[in-house]
Amino acid sequence: MRANKGSNTKPEMIVRRLLHGLGYRYRVHRKDLPGKPDVAFGPRKKAIFVHGCFWHAHDAAGCKIASRPKSRTDFWEGKFVRNKERDARNVAALEAAGWQVLVVWECELGDSARLGATLTAFLND
Repeated sequence: MRANKGSNTKPEMIVRRLLHGLGYRYRVHRKDLPGKPDVAFGPRKKAIFVHGCFWHAHDAAGCKIASRPKSRTDFWEGKFVRNKERDARNVAALEAAGWQVLVVWECELGDSARLGATLTAFLND
């Protein structure tokens, strides 16, 4: 797992390129915010997390990326539970500080027009 990147991942870069193409300017991985959001818009007080469906155990019905390993199931189940708890704590801390949070899942990146509309609606709200 050491080889898996935690920042500047392919899904994150797709979202950042789309935001930049839409004309938005942002900061990445702000260390002063809980959870170091992948993309942060300071003056707007909006943050975006880009979650990989496998690592964050996406449980949506249509998600084909979030699979469960068949070996070491106790280890993986514990890891997924801890990841989800950490994500919930980070979102709650940001919202308590007055920030709005959007979570973009890896499986949502296929339709860039729909993703662009979602991001624009979130940022212009």
